[in-house]
Amino acid sequence: MNTKKLAITILFAALAIVLNPTLTHIALPYPFMQGLVYQIWEIPIVIAFLIVSPLAGITVSLLNTGVLFVIFPGVMPTGPLYNLLATLAMQIGIYVAVAIGKKIYCCKNPQANIYAGGKCLLIATGLGVLARVAFMSVILYFALPQVPPIGYALNQAATIASLPFAALFNATLALYTISISWIIAQRVQKVLHLTISAGK
Repeated sequence: MNTKKLAITILFAALAIVLNPTLTHIALPYPFMQGLVYQIWEIPIVIAFLIVSPLAGITVSLLNTGVLFVIFPGVMPTGPLYNLLATLAMQIGIYVAVAIGKKIYCCKNPQANIYAGGKCLLIATGLGVLARVAFMSVILYFALPQVPPIGYALNQAATIASLPFAALFNATLALYTISISWIIAQRVQKVLHLTISAGK
């Protein structure tokens, strides 16, 4: 990682931390499940993932999780861990989408900017949402029946009934996070003359 990309990674790590609701009060409670909030701290994470590297996205995610454990754990102490898993799953979906975009567009034109194509944004959003929802549905299916702080000690019926609401939350959060991050990353890439790294 060169100096420019290291500086950008540090910048977006700081932004993810600063955008914590404890500091900014920017959060909207999800009305259907206790403890879930719509937030914007994941946007800098995804931007770093896109314009620097997957490693940068993972690094910023881990740093942000450490901060969440200290200042914004949520209603459960393990909340930041679930957020980390959801964020990483979403990044895997985006990674696959960018890799596909590079195969399709860059094999014909090595100079092609896949950010400029609306199709790639749709694919990245779709796969990011799908990966996050699918992975977290499996995790929550096994976690929610556990006693706190892992779960809520729900019975099987209550767990299954909760999964669609959790899926809706993860889908809508990923939808706006990826879309906004993609647009901002496109602008930053043009200004700083960076290549797209997420598919490497």
